[in-house]
Amino acid sequence: QLTDIKTKDTLVCGVLDIFEPFGYTDMATRKVSGYDVDVCNGIGKRLGVKVDIKPVADAARIPELQQGHMDILAAGLAYTPQRAAQIDYSDSYYTSNNILAVKASRGYSKTEDLADKRVSFVKGTISEPFIREKLPSAKPVGYDDISTAFTVLVQGKVEAFSTSEEATQKLISRLGADASKYAVLNPPIGHEFWSIGVKKGEPALLDSVNQALRDMENSGEMQTIFDKWLGEGTLYKMKRSFTVQPVNSKNS
Repeated sequence: QLTDIKTKDTLVCGVLDIFEPFGYTDMATRKVSGYDVDVCNGIGKRLGVKVDIKPVADAARIPELQQGHMDILAAGLAYTPQRAAQIDYSDSYYTSNNILAVKASRGYSKTEDLADKRVSFVKGTISEPFIREKLPSAKPVGYDDISTAFTVLVQGKVEAFSTSEEATQKLISRLGADASKYAVLNPPIGHEFWSIGVKKGEPALLDSVNQALRDMENSGEMQTIFDKWLGEGTLYKMKRSFTVQPVNSKNS
């Protein structure tokens, strides 16, 4: 597959296009932009080929990669043993921290303070098992969508809200002047390690992707991409707490 990519001088990279800021359609340019797009472009640059960004639906990510409709997949692809049985994973290039957000006025300072408390989350997400593992005595309360799960925290119906750090920071930032009324507890209660997906049986391509990711880390390009999309100058106001690392050692 690596030979084919270099022969056609194009790397087809699958990304989500409704997953801001990682992959979304920029209405001004009508092109898919985002964190994952920049990672794809960085890999393509190091392979010495053009990059063709191909939008893919969340549920179709792995089947489309397996069927050869794209060369690699950069689409919020969190590592799980079940997925690793279907496709190969590169080193992780992004770590999504699952956190707890609270009202600052409540005085909570650490995760343990929420023992026996009501914690909202979005049904069907990884937040629930993280809550049950780290706070076994808490009372998880599931909602169908993220807006409702966060609104019940604002209304005081729960003591905490759990989801990814990037999603939480975006919701808090949208409160404007009221954003200072909310705090995020540390450390995170869980982590998702995102990697580039590669079709099984393509060790040369996988190795080249890993080499590209490590070079992007060592050159500072990964930090630049993070700062551009999630850093202090964005509405997310996040700090990068991770580096490119082998994924299996963290999750096996």
